[in-house]
Amino acid sequence: MTAKIVPRRAILRTTGLLTAGLLLGAPAVPASATRRRTPDDAWAQLRQGNRRWVSGEVLHPHQDLARRAEVAEKQEPYATVVSCIDSRVPPEMVFDAGLGDLLTVRSAAQTIDPLVSGAIEYGPAELDVPLIVVLGHQRCGAVSAAAHALSEGERLPGSLQDIVKALRPAYKRAGGKVDKMIRLNTTGVVAELKANRLLARRIARGQLKIVGAYYSLDTGLVTRLV
Repeated sequence: MTAKIVPRRAILRTTGLLTAGLLLGAPAVPASATRRRTPDDAWAQLRQGNRRWVSGEVLHPHQDLARRAEVAEKQEPYATVVSCIDSRVPPEMVFDAGLGDLLTVRSAAQTIDPLVSGAIEYGPAELDVPLIVVLGHQRCGAVSAAAHALSEGERLPGSLQDIVKALRPAYKRAGGKVDKMIRLNTTGVVAELKANRLLARRIARGQLKIVGAYYSLDTGLVTRLV
């Protein structure tokens, strides 16, 4: 029997990628239907969804049985959102999106390491996702805890100390002010991703943009930082 040779990208599209605690291989929607092929259009779509969330006029798109059946064989999400693990900042709700619309990569204070970076790279590299949004948020508990530990010279238990270490540069630049630290950390992660060799090539070709944004817990509004 002759074995079939299946392209690597086809395997990744159908089996998905489990990393950073997230199943990134969940199927999505045909490009002709909802996929925004340019970075600017993808950002505009996210902004529209967020405005609906702020106003309370959410549509809850792509959250029914028909959508599940539609995207069961492939995915074509239009954006990757890198956000905090905070339970009050679920990207699909914040941007009024649905099944197959977004890849979401979540870590404490949206900090990144090699595994998280690999999860972020997956969208642009394998699915041609045109936009990455790094989303910081108001009153981030991880940032607050890190700021307290750094100001008091305390060491947090276990791997929590790694989060403190990752946030130290933002703490120093912000002078210990938590909200400023949140914003600086967000823009710092954007800068780090833009320097990523794989992502930088796509940025240079106009295939990808990386946006830094800030989410208000009080109003639900997402504002762009960079």
